[in-house]
Amino acid sequence: MAQNPYVKYTKSQKVGYIEFNNPSHNALPLQMLSELSATITHAGKDDDVHVLVLKSGGDRTFCAGASFEDLAAISTTVEGETFFMGFANVINALRNNPKIIIGSVQGKAVGGGVGLAAAVDICLASEYASIKLSELSIGIGPFVIEPALKRKLGPSVVTQLTLNPQTFFSAKWAREKGLFAAVFESNDDLNTQVSNLANQLASCNPKALSEFKKIQWEDTDHWDELLKQRAKISGELALSPFTKTQLKKFIKP
Repeated sequence: MAQNPYVKYTKSQKVGYIEFNNPSHNALPLQMLSELSATITHAGKDDDVHVLVLKSGGDRTFCAGASFEDLAAISTTVEGETFFMGFANVINALRNNPKIIIGSVQGKAVGGGVGLAAAVDICLASEYASIKLSELSIGIGPFVIEPALKRKLGPSVVTQLTLNPQTFFSAKWAREKGLFAAVFESNDDLNTQVSNLANQLASCNPKALSEFKKIQWEDTDHWDELLKQRAKISGELALSPFTKTQLKKFIKP
């Protein structure tokens, strides 16, 4: 029986777990992105937890980015900006959250999925977590997630990823470039290490963790407006004939 899409929040020993899943490849429609950003914000206000973990369900793709079906349905610039604000709002929710957020990437990350990995505070992955920025291949660009990518990886690496939209880069490569703090041989090992790190951090002074996060995210207060500008650019490109034509190749009739 097919599993329904979900965003859920659970707690265990002062650790909050935020999990999303949209079978089979975790491409996220706007509604799920809205639920995800709201859940992240809610968890940040939960005094019962000191640390958060962001993960996806299943053992395959971590996140394939935004839903192509939603993207293809865009018919106005307003709809386009609203669509791309989905990932913008999630990134800003991660950035503004007062708690340290650990990312757990168990499979491939594409487009916006790479942005999520870059926007958490520390990210662990399995060797199956290869990454790709495919946006140029459908006529748009990784504009909304670019600030998070550049902050974590630097301009040169972002350029390399963006200008190779057909290429999956290995999890080991992503670790060497700084996206992942560590890469493990199996998803079981990944889950164990994420749990160990989360429990260790949960025993720390939550105020100290919060103050450290503020320092790490200094000089990003302008992102609320910046990502909105980037969403507008992407929304306009989504209406281009090039993008509309490309999307038809990826969407099954």
